[in-house]
Amino acid sequence: MNDRQRTARAAARAAVFALLPALSRADTNTSIDSGDTAWLITATALVLFMTLPGLALFYAGLVRAKNVLSILMQCFVITCVVSLLWLLAGYGLAFGDGGGAQAWIGSLEKAFLDGVGRDAVAGTIPETVFVMFQLTFAIITPALVIGSFAERIRFSAVLWFTGLWLMLVYVPIAHWVWGGGWLAKLGVLDFAGGIVVHLNAGVAALVAALVLGKRRGFPVTPMAPHSLPLAVAGAGMLWVGWFGFNAGSAVAANGSAGMAMLVTHIGASTGALAWMMAEWWRYGKPSVLGIVTGMVAGLGTITPASGFVGPVGALIIGAVAGTACFFATQFLKRRLGIDDSLDVSPVHGVGGLIGTTLTGVFVSAAFGGAGLAEGVSVTEQVVRQLIGCGAAIVWCGAITFVILKLVDLLVGLRVADDQETEGLDLTQHGERGYSA
Repeated sequence: MNDRQRTARAAARAAVFALLPALSRADTNTSIDSGDTAWLITATALVLFMTLPGLALFYAGLVRAKNVLSILMQCFVITCVVSLLWLLAGYGLAFGDGGGAQAWIGSLEKAFLDGVGRDAVAGTIPETVFVMFQLTFAIITPALVIGSFAERIRFSAVLWFTGLWLMLVYVPIAHWVWGGGWLAKLGVLDFAGGIVVHLNAGVAALVAALVLGKRRGFPVTPMAPHSLPLAVAGAGMLWVGWFGFNAGSAVAANGSAGMAMLVTHIGASTGALAWMMAEWWRYGKPSVLGIVTGMVAGLGTITPASGFVGPVGALIIGAVAGTACFFATQFLKRRLGIDDSLDVSPVHGVGGLIGTTLTGVFVSAAFGGAGLAEGVSVTEQVVRQLIGCGAAIVWCGAITFVILKLVDLLVGLRVADDQETEGLDLTQHGERGYSA
């Protein structure tokens, strides 16, 4: 093994260890690095910026005018609900030491962030910063899911679904992968959320679209986005915010963060162009909606690989993402007739699955990646990645289905037909997004 490979593998191990539970436990003997802290504070702001206003505007532009406020409201309320649940128990259950149950869940020792004071340190940053950084990931994941049932769900159902899904789906899977749980021990690589965020959200979105059923008139009635400029503005904010999402996951201002930022940009650019070319070939014209959706597909797909692969790996992953997610979207809506309103499952779900799997390939130093763990082959790593994906699909799919059925019993999932026709802005919130 040459010096370059040793350095690359050390960087890969450091990136993995940066996400293990040692970071979530206070360590007053570790000194704070001001550079790492400044970067993580910045990255945290960028990731929250992805949800508010980025994702909110992106989704708001994609729905019809009569539902624009409902999407904005849902993104806002999810931010608030998740924040309080993270304080109450979410953080400790995701990143705490669960003792005998450590492989499956954390603990309630840090309920209400007990012990997370000004002097608490996680690695080289204040633990308060780590708590807040991880909170922004917990916020955006259920916020992604709402795109699948947009324009037809009760607001009260969104509140119940968000709270239950965060605690029963997101928190356990985050612990398995990032909190020192069984997938982390298995050696599954997920730098910034291919499994925890994108595959998780995509599976939940598919289940939700199936349980709630199609919007009235789908697919016969045209349901074009009411404001592409708004959607493009939101997409641009997502692109910028994603640098905090991926590069911030190095939990340090170092070479891994720099490479994560670079490959994130390459993946987004390649994904956007690949989707555009596929659409141009299929329909004869490249669309604005297509290129921004391809960008999101590229970003979601490079996310799990971002701290592990090099530029060549990012180029290939982005190209596969844009092409595969485009055809997955066509297949889901046109062939299967599933109304995932804003294409969450074919973009984030398929992208998360592809990106997580290909991480096992392009982490190899042969492709310019950070290098595989000692004694692990590409085949073995890919198998580990697939096990991680399979576990998340089964758990998320089953629990999401149960949660939706429970919420339907409690408050009802769908609005009445006449309310859906009138629009959620008026029927759920008594307001209009636009005045005449």
